[in-house]
Amino acid sequence: MPLMDHLRELRNRLVKAMLGLVAGAIVGWIFFDPIWDFLKKPFTRIPPEHCINHHCDLVVHGIFDGFFIHLKVALIVGAVISSPIWLYQLWAFVAPGLYKRERRWTYIFMTAAVPLFLAGGALAYLTMDKGLKIFIGLAPGDTTVLVGIQEYLGYAQAMLLIFGLTFELPLFVVVLNRAGVLTHARIRKSRRMLIFGIFVFAAVATPSQDPFTMLALALPTLVLFEVAEVLAYFHDRRKDRAPDPYEGLSDDEASPIDLDEIDRQIDSGDRSGDRTH
Repeated sequence: MPLMDHLRELRNRLVKAMLGLVAGAIVGWIFFDPIWDFLKKPFTRIPPEHCINHHCDLVVHGIFDGFFIHLKVALIVGAVISSPIWLYQLWAFVAPGLYKRERRWTYIFMTAAVPLFLAGGALAYLTMDKGLKIFIGLAPGDTTVLVGIQEYLGYAQAMLLIFGLTFELPLFVVVLNRAGVLTHARIRKSRRMLIFGIFVFAAVATPSQDPFTMLALALPTLVLFEVAEVLAYFHDRRKDRAPDPYEGLSDDEASPIDLDEIDRQIDSGDRSGDRTH
């Protein structure tokens, strides 16, 4: 495909993804009240002795804070609701350049990406109040903590996003192993550095950076990396047992036909013919 056709294809995919995001954001704007009640629940569980009249409420500092909170919550909900749409658009843009075997595995990876992201977000939601209790509880007993609504939403966004994306990292390990870029032997050799890197990343990436939140992110991520390593082990073991199609061939003997390459060329020819017509 020429460069301009690639750019037009990318533009069309981005437009469709943005339309899905806007449609989801409209839903998030309409149902803002129940969604906001759900998001602020972790804050209501902080120590009440640091709140005004023992009742914890968030503070609005500016005139436009209410509008921006509605907008941010709507965009968060829109991104979650429209995730099947923009994930499909991403896949539809990349898929024509993949082999048939790679497309099959990509379907599996794309299907696993959404549950992993949601699992990370759910864990972040369950642990948000623990970090808040630790740091707000350090305030002197005769003080009142006033937390701005923008500040709290930024903290909640960072927690949900960081946990969700971190849970995707072991999936990339599996993808690289399937693609032949990362072998199980290399993963096993770098195990200690990976474990150390996971804990350092969890300590730096978490917004509150308290020990409880760090462990809540590092330990599940470590378990997922162990699962990815096991999958890489069985994949490399099965690959080593597979017979080499080029073994025993002389220089004058023809090599086997790559059926996946033929399928890809046929698909490319069909798409070129459709554009010509």
